[in-house]
Amino acid sequence: MGKRQSTFTGLSRFALEAFGTSHGESSNSNRTPVEESQGSTSATKKNTRPAPQTDSGLSPAGEPSHKKRKTGLLGPGYEEFDATGLVPYYTESSEVPEHLRKYFFQRERYFSLYASGCLLDEEGWYSVTPELIANQIAERCRCGTILDAFCGVGGNAIAFAQTCERVIAMDTSPTRLALARHNATIYGVQDRIEFIQADYLSFARSYLSTSSPGCSQTRQRKIDVVFLSPPWGGPEYISGDSSQPLEPEGKSAHAQTHPDFGLASIRPIHGAELFRLTRKITQNVAYFLPRNTSLQEISDLLVVEESNLEAKGKHKADARQEIVEVEEEWMGPKLKALTCYFGGLATGQEELF
Repeated sequence: MGKRQSTFTGLSRFALEAFGTSHGESSNSNRTPVEESQGSTSATKKNTRPAPQTDSGLSPAGEPSHKKRKTGLLGPGYEEFDATGLVPYYTESSEVPEHLRKYFFQRERYFSLYASGCLLDEEGWYSVTPELIANQIAERCRCGTILDAFCGVGGNAIAFAQTCERVIAMDTSPTRLALARHNATIYGVQDRIEFIQADYLSFARSYLSTSSPGCSQTRQRKIDVVFLSPPWGGPEYISGDSSQPLEPEGKSAHAQTHPDFGLASIRPIHGAELFRLTRKITQNVAYFLPRNTSLQEISDLLVVEESNLEAKGKHKADARQEIVEVEEEWMGPKLKALTCYFGGLATGQEELF
């Protein structure tokens, strides 16, 4: 898989034009992650690794260096990507707030290289996909270009960078984007990911408008797969009551009964509406959902509307029934989540890719 050479191509350039951000604002070549989190940029793009700095203040090529930055968790030479100081880096359980300790004890399940300096904000601690699960999903989603619509602190984007040629990591939070880029640098894949600060819904609608009749713009790159891992509503999603513990230690997933999770609880919009919008971009969607999501609601996402078939000149009887593949994601004896594969990602209908 070849690496990108140009500074802004494809979706990055599209995001710059669609959201009115200048080239200089988006590249942030001279800004620290802290400065990025305080800015109002609409798109954030990761650059390739900077050259290490020498004691003379010159780069190895003899050119004057930028203003010297404080070395953080990533070490010398990677200050541009270093998000040290944005959030605490915990090394002992005594440092961790009590409500996050159960997640801290699983830190190396989230990031096997956590000890090398991986950073998570509070939301990241309870929402990041465990690394083994992220790797499994990434293997299923092998493609040219994948869009991680709600990238958070980068767990899935890092995995996608190891199986896909190009990864677009999107989030509304400049802090989480800085953390994701920091973590990607630890894994050595930051040069395979483009980080874009944008609202996915606005981005999707703008992206789709470029293909509408009469539009003079032309999309520069096709998105092969979209990975949806939208907010589920916080840790209390499993019981609907934040005062109740999620998973008492020592009990398996089958030992507990939880009410079905409805797609209406997905944020920022109803999960079915989010799915329909995404399927206008690509048929190949991987939807990461809570383990107690209603299977009936998942199945209902593929209900074929006769009006859509008629618009394509087909009769309902002529259309092949598409299936959705629901994969259970287990960690030991505990069921963690469901990944729903649509389009060509589902086993047995690869021809739809």
